[in-house]
Amino acid sequence: MRVVFMGTPDFAVPTLARLSEDGHAIAAVYTRAPAKAGRGMALRPSPVHALADRLGLPVLTPSTLKDAEAAETFARHRADVAVAVAYGMLLPQAILDAPRHGCLNLHGSLLPRWRGAAPIHRAVMAGDGMSGVGVMRMEAGLDTGPVALEACIPIRPGMTTGDLHDALMPAGADLMAQALQELDAGTLTFRPQAEDGVLYARKITNDEARIDWARDADAVAAQINGLSPFPGAYFEVDLGKGAERVKVLRALPATGSGVAGTLLDADATVACGSGAVRILEVRRAGKSGSASGAEFLRGARVIAGARFE
Repeated sequence: MRVVFMGTPDFAVPTLARLSEDGHAIAAVYTRAPAKAGRGMALRPSPVHALADRLGLPVLTPSTLKDAEAAETFARHRADVAVAVAYGMLLPQAILDAPRHGCLNLHGSLLPRWRGAAPIHRAVMAGDGMSGVGVMRMEAGLDTGPVALEACIPIRPGMTTGDLHDALMPAGADLMAQALQELDAGTLTFRPQAEDGVLYARKITNDEARIDWARDADAVAAQINGLSPFPGAYFEVDLGKGAERVKVLRALPATGSGVAGTLLDADATVACGSGAVRILEVRRAGKSGSASGAEFLRGARVIAGARFE
């Protein structure tokens, strides 16, 4: 099929690679414009842009799709279908209507739960036991279109947003490849989303990153794992030179009790408002690597009874 691909981050890369491998004619790749990154603040193309360049595909990085010129450019691709995966821009009706079979979106949740910007983070932060990816037909509403295919991924204890993200990427690529195969054969069917169970996955903000030890252990572990690896849930502790920020990258509920935020033992068990969590992995401010919770305590000479704020 003749495809316009629209995507930006790492999450979209396997799908573009798979559609190219399957022999679809990629008429154009739309992605966000290169952004400044790194110490030198040099312009860096998006992961999708970098892959498209390696594949020799034409790349467009428009700042808007809402004007007539953008609509005319898009229509000239004469696409059978557009495939959007974490593109980062809303598609106006003129774009949605241009391809012969419309626009398909790969969304990182089991709709209608977690429509919106941060479905993977929100699923882990909410303590969901199951997540997944789905292929839906795009319409004007935010992630409201009918769903054709889904693949489910269990969220295991201790699983982080990074882990779930990495599990969903190949599953999503396989699912979109199947969707285009069925679309080409005329067998792809859609069902409306359920009206019950709608939740919106609002964008993650840094205000959510400080660990609230007063919550129960399950909620604290879910906050930590849901914000890992980015932006990273954190606490502050005095390591001899004043308060230092420490990011916690993985945790599990554990047995124990005490004043919320108190270190209970050398295995990095910390009391919560109810129960406790065991810190499995941390990264200190200014450090590039991570360490286990127990290694951090030994290296920083933190002992039971210390308070994490």
